[in-house]
Amino acid sequence: MFRISQFMHELARAEATGTYPPPARRGGPPGPVVIWNLIRRCNLTCKHCYAFSADHDYPGELTLEQVFGVMDDLKAFKVPALILSGGEPLLRPDIFEIAERAKAMKFYVGLSTNGTLIDEPLARRIHDHGFDYVGISLDGIGATHDKFRRLDGAFDKSLAAVRHLQKLGTKVGLRFTMTELNAHDLPNLLQLMREEDVDKFYFSHLNYAGRGNIHRGKDARHIATRAALDLLYDTAWADAQAGGRHEYVTGNNDADGVYLLQWVEQHLPRWTEDVRARLVAWGGNSSGVNIANIDNVGDVHPDTMWWHYGLGNVKARPFSEIWQDTSDPLMAGLKAKPRPVGGRCGQCAHFAICSGNTRVRAQQVTGDAWAEDPGCYLTDEEIGFDGSGDRVETTVFSSRRKVIELVPLDS
Repeated sequence: MFRISQFMHELARAEATGTYPPPARRGGPPGPVVIWNLIRRCNLTCKHCYAFSADHDYPGELTLEQVFGVMDDLKAFKVPALILSGGEPLLRPDIFEIAERAKAMKFYVGLSTNGTLIDEPLARRIHDHGFDYVGISLDGIGATHDKFRRLDGAFDKSLAAVRHLQKLGTKVGLRFTMTELNAHDLPNLLQLMREEDVDKFYFSHLNYAGRGNIHRGKDARHIATRAALDLLYDTAWADAQAGGRHEYVTGNNDADGVYLLQWVEQHLPRWTEDVRARLVAWGGNSSGVNIANIDNVGDVHPDTMWWHYGLGNVKARPFSEIWQDTSDPLMAGLKAKPRPVGGRCGQCAHFAICSGNTRVRAQQVTGDAWAEDPGCYLTDEEIGFDGSGDRVETTVFSSRRKVIELVPLDS
């Protein structure tokens, strides 16, 4: 996850004080953040679902006793946070027992939901069980969202869930995955966030997994991706300047860090090298390192987009052992410093910032997890790549962004 607002608030303080904070030493959490798909069943069949979920039961899912046993191992392994997901996690009958125990064990506990099931009484249960954060997915306004979610009225139900939880004081975030078919709704969603005073906005680039892999031909063209990032960065900067508390983050494309450096070089050039150092300390993609996934049947994956690649199963072997085992070639590569990537990524002058970006896209498109990431929207000039196969060190960006209006793109 790339925390735009954190960088923007640091820049706002630097502008006010004349001093930019030194980069923090990169170390990450003591254990990985675990995104846990507790159930695969879902009441929706969304177009970009990485889990191919549908509204029926799936065999072999972890029992409550098995879930509790895994939690004990995760706690001993110093996992700091659990993001309870699905499918639709609220369809799991014992979800609140799991959440109650997780909170008692001092985990940070998030809930990732489509929101359509959350009425006032359910919102109260969620609030009373102390979830630290609830992320609700919106793929556009009104009919756009309903089309992605394949359910008429889904948008109204999800927005009502946001309002129920906001009223109770639960921290809520909107989650948006952009494709060519909904890019035009990003400005409206950001406006909705402000109107509803939602705490957080999570912008996800389309990752090629599950139905997202099937629909990768609908991925937003790179020009629209850059326009979306321009809007997010400008919005987050305005919020930081105003002393706002809203959070803007992105996921599934670590080139966003390099693009932020370009934004800084354009708008606040005196802080370019300070931000570069901070970005290098951040270090980019952390799949297989600081982010992990456990699916509904207990298979462990480097992150949620690697469901087609299992590392082991927690029914047979503790997560802590699976996660540290680098005899698996994918995990060995993901944990390597630097990662053994090739193509433009391997020769990128800013490799230290993004760490080769998202490996699953490369694997899905080329069959090689270490090929260049086809989702990188940066030009050869911007990454210092001259096509010769040699890495070219750069300190500034010679290209300039253009202001591009986000409009509906042809499907």
